[in-house]
Amino acid sequence: MKSSAISNKNIFSSSEAKKIELLENRELLEFISHYTDLMEPSSVFIVTDSEEDYELIRKKSLEYGEERPLASPNHTYHFDNYYDQARDKENTKVLTPNGEKLPFINTMERNAGIRDIEGLMKGIMRGRTMLIGFFSLGSRDSKLSLKAVQITDSYYVMHSEMMLYRTDYQFFVEHPDAEFLKFVHSQGEVDDRKVSKNLKDRRIYFDLHGNSALSVNTQYAGNTVGLKKMAFRITIARALNEGWLSEHMFLMGVNGKDGRVSYMTGSFPFGLREDINLHCAFRKTCWR
Repeated sequence: MKSSAISNKNIFSSSEAKKIELLENRELLEFISHYTDLMEPSSVFIVTDSEEDYELIRKKSLEYGEERPLASPNHTYHFDNYYDQARDKENTKVLTPNGEKLPFINTMERNAGIRDIEGLMKGIMRGRTMLIGFFSLGSRDSKLSLKAVQITDSYYVMHSEMMLYRTDYQFFVEHPDAEFLKFVHSQGEVDDRKVSKNLKDRRIYFDLHGNSALSVNTQYAGNTVGLKKMAFRITIARALNEGWLSEHMFLMGVNGKDGRVSYMTGSFPFGLREDINLHCAFRKTCWR
């Protein structure tokens, strides 16, 4: 393996070692090394941008019972623990230096918070595979896009992320100095239904100083799929300081007949629960 930043190289198969060798971002390699040492997985799988990797993740989620098939081909479903289907306000905290308090938000002193959640993460992936995914929030080639790395032991979480967001392993290969958001997750011990079992030890912490979010003993997407709610919370402060908007929103094109593309933008304003504003722009009309 090219970089000495990775301390435990034995958990990387020859194929995964080759993927790591192409990555020269020292911050990224130290990030991976820290959490492989802490969480002690038996193996690591690096998710690239290939269709083969997507299919492997999808099939493994079914194989391990995290998802189950529906009657329609290639359609699956996943159930969270009944008590893990919403945000955990008590155990969701923003980590702040020197214990700084923020209005309307649960906070915790940063070093104490990291000690707390990493204590729960110690050895939590023994006997499991650590999945490491690389993503782009926005178009891969846009200067406005944010890059992110997700660590998880849940095939369901990684599958969800790969369906919702663009993978961008190649960007990290080509840009060794890339800045990126960091997301670390473990579903923890699961019961016979393959849902998180130890909800009493559930934690969802946001480290604004480290551009990272960490969660453990949960599967609920709002707590685990990093590029969803977690990226939003991390980037609010950055957007405020840099003069741009961080919000729930999307831009999509729907292919129609004769090559027509209908573009839609949508937003889910923060604080308004699931209300949606939808704007559709067609060739001749625009409606809201």
